[in-house]
Amino acid sequence: MNYIVLDLEWNQCPYGKDRENEKLPFEIIEFGAVKMNEKKEIVDTFHQLVKPVVYRRIHFRTREVIAVSLEELEKEGILFPEAADAFFKWCGSDYRFCTWGTLDLNELQRNLDFYYMGGLIEGPVIYEDVQKLFAIAYETRKDRRSLEYAADFLHIEDNGEFHQALDDAVYTARILSMIPDEVIREDFSIDTYRTPKTRAEQILIRYRTYEKFISREFTTKEAAMEDREITAIRCFVCHKNAKRKVKWFSDNGRNHFAVGFCPDHGYIKSKVRLRKATSGKIFVIKTTKMISEGDAEKIRNKQDAIRERRHKKGK
Repeated sequence: MNYIVLDLEWNQCPYGKDRENEKLPFEIIEFGAVKMNEKKEIVDTFHQLVKPVVYRRIHFRTREVIAVSLEELEKEGILFPEAADAFFKWCGSDYRFCTWGTLDLNELQRNLDFYYMGGLIEGPVIYEDVQKLFAIAYETRKDRRSLEYAADFLHIEDNGEFHQALDDAVYTARILSMIPDEVIREDFSIDTYRTPKTRAEQILIRYRTYEKFISREFTTKEAAMEDREITAIRCFVCHKNAKRKVKWFSDNGRNHFAVGFCPDHGYIKSKVRLRKATSGKIFVIKTTKMISEGDAEKIRNKQDAIRERRHKKGK
């Protein structure tokens, strides 16, 4: 299997959000990619400018960060369907995408859908978020640093300009080469631009310190939170049903929390995030992990504080 380290540059509507194309808020204008073998050695590169069709002027924010001009895109670029077709042929048949952060794969799929080319990617996509892997390997899991910061941290020699697709892909590839294999193998990510559509397609993945569940789509938030698989609290260690200590509650309508207790392994925290799918329906990302008794008490106090605020507003 090869690693395809991908970096994309895109443009947005230069006339304001109210005039943007809802189906394509960000139009890809540049592909940059690096192909690495299983030893994380660079074996090939891909670069292609894309001629803009939806937005024929460069947004001022885009112009501030990218080096390519509209004239270059018009002269050297090709239409997106041609660029995407060439890119996927270059990728080959056995590969895994790697990106800096979570946005590139999302926008690639959105652009593919716009041109009725969605069949080139089957989702949900398993990929490597190198930004997250860098945080796990060198800082803390929750940190999210810039590509420039990570390159400087790892003393990677400057060999190109940041915010140019191929140069950024090369920097990302060199950072990936310095991530321990164990971290890459065990801390992969799942892109949910394409969500599970049936119960059989739902995803349950067990990581080293937590478990992630990605549900099928539901018509409403209420329907999602009535599903037994979503609301069940199971021990992360033995996976048996845990006794509920803190009932499900929400802090903002999108995130829900609950705490359970396993007599053999202790307290368990479950968190449900309600997300909107591209179809407009609702799906759920649920994470479960072991926590301390002190952390369980903090969650209980948070629930009490929310109840108190709501009670005061209701008076």
